[in-house]
Formats: sequence, structure tokens, C-alpha cells
Amino acid sequence: MPQGGPGYDRGHQPPPPPRGPRGQHQPYGSPPPPPRRKRRGRRIALTALLVIVGLVAGLWIYLESSLTRIDALEDYEGRPAAGAGANWLIVGSDSREGLSAEDEERLATGDAKGQRTDTIMLLHVPDNDTRPTLVSLLRDSLVDIPGKGKNKLNAAYAFGGPKLLAKTVETETGLRLDHYMEIGFAGFADVVDAVGGVEMCLEAPIDDPLAGINLPAGCQELDGANALGYVRTRKGPRADLDRVIRQRAFIGALTKKATSAGTLANPFKLFPLLGSAPDAISVDDDTHLHNLPAVAFAMGGAGDGGLITTTVPMGGSQNVKGVGSAILWDKVKAPKLFEALRTDAEVADELIVGAPGG
Repeated sequence: MPQGGPGYDRGHQPPPPPRGPRGQHQPYGSPPPPPRRKRRGRRIALTALLVIVGLVAGLWIYLESSLTRIDALEDYEGRPAAGAGANWLIVGSDSREGLSAEDEERLATGDAKGQRTDTIMLLHVPDNDTRPTLVSLLRDSLVDIPGKGKNKLNAAYAFGGPKLLAKTVETETGLRLDHYMEIGFAGFADVVDAVGGVEMCLEAPIDDPLAGINLPAGCQELDGANALGYVRTRKGPRADLDRVIRQRAFIGALTKKATSAGTLANPFKLFPLLGSAPDAISVDDDTHLHNLPAVAFAMGGAGDGGLITTTVPMGGSQNVKGVGSAILWDKVKAPKLFEALRTDAEVADELIVGAPGG
């Protein structure tokens, strides 16, 4: 019998079954296997995603663990009740700790020992759609320091550090503080240098050898050393009042640049910034990395109408024995300002103290 049996036709042989991976036969009617290139691409994409997630998580853990902690906020009898929104006490410290002699000369800080407050500000971040408010608390304000009597506000820090300063601010304003942040000399200058400097526009030149600056009028880029001198100098017709206005404007400009796409997308700026930030700021024990974006978002609105900036309304000055000339808060306007912050209400224009003519 011919091969294949009766009716066998060599010209009509059935096609061999399709071959799968490594020559294995696939059953008739089954779909072809996906191309190896597509599966390999998916594996690469998944691996890349896992690497990115790992890097972000690692960076987050590093920054969280790198934050310097300060025992600044405590409960005590008669402490103000929590209000709406969140209140930050932001302090600029003039401590020279960690600065070499070369750093002290470069930053024109002098070699004073101890630790004092160079800047005291209260930032209120609301829970509703009202604008955040940044309030300068003049360091020469006459206040009642718990256990120490009447004195200037910055004396509270000298007497008892962050904890006594925070308690004094709470008792004087009636606001409970939710967070505390402290910024040091060297760290501040390093952050400014990390973002490539900050542009500021000066209406008049500032020449202050004590602050180590001689800046012309006009717009210019300030590096870390010049920026530190700019926010520290008391040069100007209104001395400390002009000084705190410059501080608020500069911190807003610095925050805006640090959080801009040009900084975040540039690794040559981003990584130096992330490396210098933990050395620049210290926070209270209950403040964590996830609390900081709210501060950056609020401060970054300075100059764009997104942040109200003011000084506590003043009611003159008074000479106090053993204290000297101190600033008095307005007995009517100051409580109204603090009540607006406590309740997340809009701050009335009459309560805002700004630049001359502003």
C-alpha cells in the first residue's frame, strides 16, 4: 500500500503545528505568544519604577532622620487651647555654634558667645481658603516672660531657650503653637548658595560693615554671605521695622526659588539644597518632614498676593528700668490680629503693618 494509505496526497500535507518558545509545538488555534521585546520592555519599566520608588523612599527617610530636633513646645497649666489652622514659630538664631573662624569672618557674624534670637516670626497656615499670614514679632517688644517678669521678647530665648520663648509667645498672643522651626547662620547661607543665590531689588544702597555688606541700589543676586548680611542689618530710617520687612521679603523669595521647577528639576541645585537643608533648620520633636511642604507653599506666596505679611501693630515705646527702650503692642489692634489668626478669619487691612505707604 502506498505510504499514507489510500487517498494519500503528498501535495496536500497538513502544515506542521506552530512552534512556541524553544521549539515547543503549540496546539492549533492558540494565539501566538507575546513578542519577547514587549515583555522585556515591561520588565525594564517595572524595574525602573521600583528603583525610583526606592530612591524616593530612601531620600525621605534620610531627610526625616537628618532633621535636628529641639524640645521647644510643652504643655503647661493655662496654655491656650488649639484654634483653627496651624501656627509656626520661626526663629532665626545668631548662634555661632559649628562655625569656624573662617566662617565667622566670611559671614561677618563676629565671635559672640551664647545664643540669641535674630529673627522671630509667627506663620499662620489656615484650614480654610483665607490667605496664610506671616507676622514679625519685633525682638524689642515688651512682654511678660513667665517667671522672669517684664522684658524684651528676645530675652526669653536668652533666659530659657526655645521652650521659654515659645511659652512667652503663646501667653502674649493667646495662640497655641503647633510647630517650631529654628534657622541658624551658617545653614541659612548654605541654602542660599545651594539654590544659586536669590535676586532682591533694593530701593537704596545699604552699607553696613557690621553686617559685612555694601550693596548698591537696584536688582541684584545675593549669595549666602550677602543674603545673611541683608536680613541682619538694621540700617534704614526705621531700623528694626525696615529690617523685619526685608526679612519677610527675602524668606519669601528664597522659598519660592527653592521650590521652583528650575531648582527641583536641576540636580546640581536640588541635591546641594537637600544636603544643606538639614543643617539649616531645627524643628520641635513633633514636627516631621511631611509638615514642611505647607510652610513652603505658604511662604512661597510672598509678593504674589498669596501671603499676608505684617508686623504686630505697635502702640509706641516705653523706657523700662533695667531693660531700656522697648516697643509696646497696640492694645486694641494686636488682640484683633491674633483673634483673626485663632479663628482663621480674614485679617483686616487696618491690622496690617507693612512698608511705608503700603
